[in-house]
Amino acid sequence: MTNRLVANEQLNTILAEVDEQVKPYFERVEANMLFNQKKVLDAFIKHQVSESDLNGTNGYGNDDYGREKLDEIYADIFHTEKALVRTQFVSGTHTLSTALFGNLRPGDTLTYLTGMPYDTMQEVIGIAGNKRGSLVEWGVNFSHVPLKDGEIDFAAAKTILLRDHPKIVAIQRSRGYDTRQSFVIQKIKQMIDFVKKTLPNAIIFIDNCYGEFSETVEPTELGANLMAGSLIKNPGGGLAQTGGYIVGDASLVENAAYQLTAPGIGGEEGATLDANRTFYQGLFQAPHVVGQAIKGAIYTSALLERVGLEVSPRFTDTRTDLIQTVIFNNRAKMIKFIQAIQANSPIDSFVVPNPSEMAGYEDQVIMAAGTFVQGSTLEFSADGPIRPPYAVYLQGGLTFEHVKLALINAVEQLYFSK
Repeated sequence: MTNRLVANEQLNTILAEVDEQVKPYFERVEANMLFNQKKVLDAFIKHQVSESDLNGTNGYGNDDYGREKLDEIYADIFHTEKALVRTQFVSGTHTLSTALFGNLRPGDTLTYLTGMPYDTMQEVIGIAGNKRGSLVEWGVNFSHVPLKDGEIDFAAAKTILLRDHPKIVAIQRSRGYDTRQSFVIQKIKQMIDFVKKTLPNAIIFIDNCYGEFSETVEPTELGANLMAGSLIKNPGGGLAQTGGYIVGDASLVENAAYQLTAPGIGGEEGATLDANRTFYQGLFQAPHVVGQAIKGAIYTSALLERVGLEVSPRFTDTRTDLIQTVIFNNRAKMIKFIQAIQANSPIDSFVVPNPSEMAGYEDQVIMAAGTFVQGSTLEFSADGPIRPPYAVYLQGGLTFEHVKLALINAVEQLYFSK
C-alpha cells in the first residue's frame, strides 16, 4: 500500500519502496524478540515473581526480597553465577567504572581488545581529562589493541596481551562515538576464545551497553567473566528511571558490590524505594522494546541511504545493538538534522539543541533527547560530538512508529521542502 504520510509524491514513492525493502529484515528481528521474550518469561516463572516483589524498601534496604530476586533473574537470563542490579548506579559509565575499580588494583593492567574505549570511559581510565580519581591515578596501567580496518588485529593483540599480561581484557560491544561497526556476537565469541587461549587467567569484561536482547545469545553465555550495562538503555525496557546491572562470576560481582557500597556491606544493602516495579516491568518488556528500536534503526538506515547519506550499519547488516550512525561530513547539516529530530520528539519538541560542553567528553556534543527519562537511549534520540566526520548516532525508539514518523518528518523538512 502506498504510504500517504507526506504530500510530496517523490518522497511518498521512496517511502513505499523502503517499506518493502525492510520487511524481510523486520521478520528476523521479530524472531529474536520472541526468543528473548520467552527467555525473560521463563525466568520470571522460574523465580515465582509475586506482587510483593514489586514493593520497594527505604533506609538501608535490608531484607529487600524483590531486589534479591531480581538479581537472581538477571543472573539466570545472562547465564552467570551472580548479578547486581541497583538504583545506585547513576549511568552506564558509573556501572562500568564500578566493575573495573572493584576488580583492579595498583599495578594491574587493563587492556581494551576493541581499540580505544569511548569518550566517557577514557576519563574513567585516565587517558583523557584531568586524570583525577581515574584508574591511572590509582596506579592501574592501560593499553589497547588498535583496530585494523575496524576489526580486531589478532596478531597485534597476541603481542600486546603477552607483553602486558593484563588482569582484565575489556571488549566494547558497541561502537560508541566511532564509525566502526559494532561487534556482533559471532565476533565477540572469536575474541573470547582468543583471549582464553592466549591468557587463560585473564578476566574477560564486556561493556554490553546497547546490546542486550539485540541477538539471541549474550556474551556471558560464551565465557565472558564479567559484564555490565545501563538500565536506561535496553534492559530497563523504557520504564526504569535510573540504574545499572553487573553480572558474571560470583567473586567478581561481589568485588564490584563492595566498590559500590562498602566492604562488609556489598550487595546486602541499598534501598530500592519505588524502583522495583519499573525494574521488573521494564525487564519483562525489554525484548519487545529493543526489537522496536532495532526495527527503527533498520528503517532509518534504509531511508537515509536512499536520500544519499552515508550510513552504518546498512539496513541489510546484522544488528547487535541499537545504534545507527549517519555521516554528514558537514557541521551545519549535522546540527540541522539533530534539531529536526528534536522537533519530532514527544517531550521538549519546541527546544532547539545546540552544541555544548558535556561532562565526560573532550569535544562539544549536540544531542536531541526529547525523552521521558532523562538521557535514556532506549528512547529515540540522536547525538554526536562536534568533530569530523560529523557523524550523528541515532539510538532507541520505544515504538517503531515514532521512529518512522520522526525520520519521515525530518527527511521531508531537510530534503524535500521547497
